[in-house]
Amino acid sequence: MHLTPITRDPDKAQEWFETFEGAGLDGVIAKDLTGEYKEGARGWLKIKHLRTADCVVAGFRWHKDGKGVGSLLLGLYNDAGDLQHVGVASSFKADRREELVAELEPYRTDALDGHPWAEWGGAEAQSEEGAGQRMPGAPSRWNAKKDMTWEPLEIGLVAEVAYEHMQRDRFRHTARFQRWRPDREPSSCTYEQLEVPVPMELEEVFGS
Repeated sequence: MHLTPITRDPDKAQEWFETFEGAGLDGVIAKDLTGEYKEGARGWLKIKHLRTADCVVAGFRWHKDGKGVGSLLLGLYNDAGDLQHVGVASSFKADRREELVAELEPYRTDALDGHPWAEWGGAEAQSEEGAGQRMPGAPSRWNAKKDMTWEPLEIGLVAEVAYEHMQRDRFRHTARFQRWRPDREPSSCTYEQLEVPVPMELEEVFGS
């Protein structure tokens, strides 16, 4: 067990907020000086990073109730020109889920022809470096029985999404749809637009 560092200096807190992300931490906790932890209550503030990125929308999943779009499958191009699956955008309200069906419809016809993810069969592929690249149809690591089937979309749609943190080459948490970007070409959606924290070891945060 390690005792987390604390400070009353806002400049030091800002420094931690920027540097600790490189160790894989989401952000910092802010609390009243006299505040005590209370089980089941949210009296402390968790301050996270919030950024946006323009991503290719290469597919979607139906909502679990069968009505409307449940999530959008997001991709970014790597240095080799391959479209990598980086996560999903979801948590749409019911009326928005139904609106998305109509908005995606023009991109569904023959979408699998020439699709960059056409060969993915729900397995875990390996990159040249040996790191796992999770596919859109791969089983959920949290719920193995969850239906992960997806429908491809013709490459052409770009969406701006909000995200908090990257874990290697993927969004660590579900992204949030902000707006369509008809002014962006899918090929311009690369990893270069992302802010990359300077890596650091957890020992530097907690001490040896």
